[in-house]
Order: sequence, then C-alpha cells, then structure tokens
Amino acid sequence: MSRDEQIANAVSQLDIAASDRQDAAWANLRPLGFGIVRYLLAAFPQFRTWQGRTALVYYATRYARISDDAVRLGILAASDRSYMVRYRACGLLAYSLNRDSLSVLERLSSDKRLLVARSAHAACNAIKAQNHHLFADRSLSGRTSWVVNEGDRAPGGSIPPPPSRIDRWRLGIRSVDSGNP
Repeated sequence: MSRDEQIANAVSQLDIAASDRQDAAWANLRPLGFGIVRYLLAAFPQFRTWQGRTALVYYATRYARISDDAVRLGILAASDRSYMVRYRACGLLAYSLNRDSLSVLERLSSDKRLLVARSAHAACNAIKAQNHHLFADRSLSGRTSWVVNEGDRAPGGSIPPPPSRIDRWRLGIRSVDSGNP
C-alpha cells in the first residue's frame, strides 16, 4: 500500500459519529501538517456522516491561511446538506480571510438556519475587516477573541481592535445581533 493510500485510509477513519474516535484518528494525522489538507478535501465527497464531514472542515480550519485546498474545502462544505457542516465552513472561511469566498458567504447569510446565516454574516465581517476574531466577536466589542493557531494574538496577548465606526460603515460591517442575521 502506497503512502497516499495509507493516509487516505487513515482519513477515512474520521467518517464516524463518535467524536472520541475521531480525535484518536486525528491524533495520527495531525503530525502531517498542512499536507493533510489535500486528503481532507479529497475525502469530503465520499464521507457519509455529517459528523465526519464536519470533522474534515474543523481540522482543516487551522490551515486555511496557508492552503488553497482548505479554502476549497470550505467553499465545498458551504453547500453541504448539513447545517453543522455549513456552520463549520463559515468558520473556516472566516479564518482564511480570503476575499474570494465572500460571495459564497453572502449567499449563506440568507440560509434558513439562523446559526448558519449569522455565522456567514460574522465571517463576512471578519473577511472585510481582515480580522478573524470578528467571527467570534459578533457584537464588535473587541472583548472576544478566537485563537486557532499560535500567533493569533499579538505579543502580550492582545487582539486587534474591531474596526472604528467609520471603517464599519466604509466596509459594510455591522454587528450580528439577535434581531437580524
């Protein structure tokens, strides 16, 4: 069995509902670094469980800034039938800060599931401001951060402030509140 086949086989172990078994399978794959993302993307269409597809997107998120395949996975996952997969896709695309994914996220901002619609709106805010923390800081308070990788905080533990009111207006950013997605 070739190395590629071994890795693909190990990735297929993520297509289960039990998160503890997914974690164990991922522990064997994580040392491969961003090179694993192409296998996650290739496996996505074959995965049968929503939990497995969600795991693929979740594990690829940390590589979203350095892997085009991770962004492709996020865009593919944004059309998934499971709302949890679509929600995770919003997070991956928010973390990527990739402006090319805005059209996908804008479409998702009218998703019938409020979780997905609000997450897509927050992801758009993050990308427009080039500040991934805005995916978690939906009120734009500057008090909430989202650390995915080392280095997501500045030295001293600070996070970038949210955009000023003028920049929010200029960029088309508004808080994600309980009233409107």
